Parts: sequence; structure tokens; C-alpha cells
Amino acid sequence: MSARPTLQDIFLLSRLTAMALEAALGRLGVIRARYRLKDTLASIAMRFGNVGINLLMAGVMYGGLAAAYDARLFTISASSPWAWVAIFFLDDLTYYWFHRISHECRFWWAAHVNHHSSQEYNLSTAVRQPWTGVIVGTWTPWLVLALCGFPPAMILMQQGFNLFYQFWIHTEAVHRMPAWYEYLFNTPSHHRVHHATNPRYLDRNYAGVLMVWDRMFGTFEAERDEDPPSYGIIKNISTFNPLRIAFHEWAAMLRELARARSVRDALGATFGPPGWRSDGHGPTAKNVRAAWQAGQAATWAPGHPVS
Repeated sequence: MSARPTLQDIFLLSRLTAMALEAALGRLGVIRARYRLKDTLASIAMRFGNVGINLLMAGVMYGGLAAAYDARLFTISASSPWAWVAIFFLDDLTYYWFHRISHECRFWWAAHVNHHSSQEYNLSTAVRQPWTGVIVGTWTPWLVLALCGFPPAMILMQQGFNLFYQFWIHTEAVHRMPAWYEYLFNTPSHHRVHHATNPRYLDRNYAGVLMVWDRMFGTFEAERDEDPPSYGIIKNISTFNPLRIAFHEWAAMLRELARARSVRDALGATFGPPGWRSDGHGPTAKNVRAAWQAGQAATWAPGHPVS
């Protein structure tokens, strides 16, 4: 008697099927989709590594959520429809801030950068997930929900739904959704902006599902047809080796720490924004955008290597 497939099995199969279909239709010229075999295989390898490490660390994350839940302020029942409505919004807000911090603090960026390292943008990019996120505590913002009284299993399930929604927005096959949908929800257009290295697009559109948070906190940027996204990171690593993809930023951080001449330099290299330098002129998103706005776009062209 064969075992029944789990929800995770169904999600995995549906993702792989969608990736194969997008790649095939792109190759036939039916839709806009660019795939490179080595890039796609690297993304899939990153996903398997992510799943394996997350399974090994599941006890730490669940234990942390359970400990916070034991100290909860309220008790919220997962059987209440209103509880699911509430956690939908609260989880999405939590995701926004986790995602924003992961771009603005190098310690979490070193884990998250893996997801942005591909210079292609297709459904396989969605499965290029970090190996070190759980280890460095990127799950800790959700402790607040457990303290509020949401059961850990409920939190993890809503996280899964949020991430599953985000899978389909990693595509160039969809140009724009209807205007009302673009206003309310994260879409392929909005997320292409997020993955772009064009100066106007850097560190924008952190949304998981709802765009209200970016609009509210001043990080929204609409995609412009006259400025098509260029994907990757400011200093592209140009490798398909999963180990280098997973650890290149950690290695760079350690090298900078070894050269640090003061505690300030060490803290800046670890917890400052990506690209931080002690002289204030490093290739941070803020500096890149300021230089572009000052008419120096050639200096900060997408993908331009920065020492």
C-alpha cells in the first residue's frame, strides 16, 4: 500500500511541473521565459540544501516558537476563522519586516543573498533558497506572533501559504495583472523590481502577498517599461556552484572582519547594510541610488563589479 502524498510533496511536484512547463513554452517562444540549464540546476540544488538544513534545524525553530507560545499573552484558537484572517495580515506584515531587514542588515543578507544571486528571473529562481537562514535566526520575527497567542503549527502553516503564493510571481511571462490586483497584491511586475539591480529598483518591494506594507512604509517602486530590470546582485558572483552560492557572502564578511581595524569596522562589516565601508562610500543600495540620481548611472551600472 503506497503512502499518501503530503502537502509538501504536492507543492514540490506542482513547482517542478510549472518550471518545466514555463521552460518549454519559453523555448517555443510562446511566452517570455529565459532558462539556462546550469542556473536552473543550481537553483534546484539550493532548494534541496535548504530543505535538508531546515529539517535538521526544525527543532530549534519550533522549540523557539513553542517557548514563546508558552509565555503567550492571549490564547488564540486555530479553529476560529477570524484567527486565520488575523494571522494572514500579521504574518504578511512580519514577512515584510523580516525581508526588509534581510536586505538592510548584512548578517541576514549573507543568508538571503542566495535567493538574489541568479541573473535569470524565472520560476526556478523561486526555489533558490538559503542554507543559513534558520541558523542565523531569520525566523525570530515570528516569535511575536507566538507571544500574541498564535499556535506554532498555525504560524508555520501560514508561512507556508505565504511562500507558496510567492512562487508564481517569479516570472517574466506575465507582464501586468489588472490594475486593481497590481495595487493590492504582489505580482510578477512588482517582484521583478525587487530582484533587479537597476538603481531605482534597489531595496524596493519587500512584500510577501500584500503591497500595502511597501506603500505604507515608503519602499514601493513600480516597474517601468523604459527601465527593464537587470537581475542579480550589485557584484555578481557568476557561479553555478551551490557551495559558493550558499557561502560566498559569509566568506567575504570573514575576510573583511580579518581586515577590520576597529570595533566599529567589525560591527559595520557584520551588521551594517550590504556594501558598507568605513569611509561611507561603499556600494550600499542608498549610495548606488544617490549616485544614479546625481547622474552617475554609468558608475553604478547593474552588475558592475565593485571592489
